[in-house]
Amino acid sequence: MQDALGAPQSVLLLGGTSEIGLATLRRVLRTGRTRRVLLAGRDQAALEVAAKDLGGGPEVRTLRFDAADDPADHEAFVTEATRDGDLDVVLLAFGLLGDQERSEEDPAAARRVIDVNFTGAVAVLVPLLRALRAQGHGTVVVFSSVAAERPRRANFTYGAAKAGLDAWCQGMADRLVGTGVRLMVVRPGFVHTKMTAGMRPAPFATHPDAVAEATWRGLVRGAQTVWAPPALRWVMAGLRHLPRPLWRRLPG
Repeated sequence: MQDALGAPQSVLLLGGTSEIGLATLRRVLRTGRTRRVLLAGRDQAALEVAAKDLGGGPEVRTLRFDAADDPADHEAFVTEATRDGDLDVVLLAFGLLGDQERSEEDPAAARRVIDVNFTGAVAVLVPLLRALRAQGHGTVVVFSSVAAERPRRANFTYGAAKAGLDAWCQGMADRLVGTGVRLMVVRPGFVHTKMTAGMRPAPFATHPDAVAEATWRGLVRGAQTVWAPPALRWVMAGLRHLPRPLWRRLPG
């Protein structure tokens, strides 16, 4: 349960080596009242390094998780993640950018991007949200993308996957009203991380710590959707309605 001051005592990070996810986790830990942290991901060695980098303080446990696993594996994962008690905050921060040109030619590559970013995310969210509803409280933060608003030709497979996830989460957030469970979607723009290294930064490019701060502010105020940086909300409000011939002329 969250403590008397509203600080989460337990946090699960799905995508336990994600730079954005870890930055957000560190921002949550700044309250000084979190007692238990679960880092979940595919690379056990990298998870151990991330756990060590968190320093002393809360108990940190690592769990194996792969978005591409079967639904039954996701069910088992949630059972393991909730073995030691309730989850106050869940951060879903895994994702796969993929190669757009390859996904246009290779159906397996296209499916991998869709499966990781959309299908796999939903498959683990279903049992997670069921568990949170059973405990009667909790907040899930799902890191979507500004690409979900209007996919560009440079990364439309990734954008389509994030659009599917974003839409599913918006609908689920409405279904959760009155249950004690909340789902918040975060839509970052271009973020300087290892995943985007070597790419040309888009306008309003930002850093993981800035996304983490925007996410924390959203958690505190009870937001349903967070933009990082906030100015992207108004930028995309205009770009969403830009005529297609003009949209196609924008830099890829």
